[in-house]
Amino acid sequence: MTVEPSPPARGVRGRLLDRMFVRGRVEDVRQAPGRMRWISIGGVPGLEWKPGQHIRLHVVDITSARTWISGKARDALRTYSVWDYDATSGVLELCVMDHEDAGPGARWARTVRPGEEVVFNKPEGSFVLRPAPYHLFAGEETASVTFGAMLRAAGPDEPAYGAVEIAEPERRLPLPRAEELSWCRRGDASAASSEILVDAVRRLDLPEEPGCAYVAGEARTVQAVRAHLVRERGWPRRSVLVKPYWTPGRRGMD
Repeated sequence: MTVEPSPPARGVRGRLLDRMFVRGRVEDVRQAPGRMRWISIGGVPGLEWKPGQHIRLHVVDITSARTWISGKARDALRTYSVWDYDATSGVLELCVMDHEDAGPGARWARTVRPGEEVVFNKPEGSFVLRPAPYHLFAGEETASVTFGAMLRAAGPDEPAYGAVEIAEPERRLPLPRAEELSWCRRGDASAASSEILVDAVRRLDLPEEPGCAYVAGEARTVQAVRAHLVRERGWPRRSVLVKPYWTPGRRGMD
């Protein structure tokens, strides 16, 4: 179904939104595996987007004086990787994790409903597919959305390897080419400083020559994976793209 773009907003607020940001409208909200939610946003045709990029979504109205007076402006933006985007229909799809801490992003994902307007920055980020002999993906649940978009974009003749850590098998997202990935169960263990993921990458039977690695997730874990690839496998650092999404006790890493 083709969705018409949101009509231009009126007044000073509307002109500001249309000049600086993208406006769309929520079409669908549904449960995804684990603590994830699919959220489809329509009315945004013609976006320039590369698989792996993210948007910064406004979970509160930054044009409202009340937002600034209340001090909520610092929590106004939340970064979400794009699961998929159809430029023809103008529908952008997110897969948002419902974090247990119930911060502004989690509260938005829990309460947003079809028909509501959303405002976000244009897609951005350099964590995208690069030409390489093969692609290697390593990360946990927070990286799965990004990996899904990138795997979908990789050509069928482009070899892909990967290790994806999950708490339980039923929480797996339906990643493209899932059969080519190694899935490792974490159980109740923490995803922070995860030796489970590092060991899973260490066990991968990779070609002798380096490819391009996309390593995303908890900050200390992704650094450990990069250290393995560079020190133990002899990969050039430029061949290992790292995207730290989170780490315990630290906010706003992206």
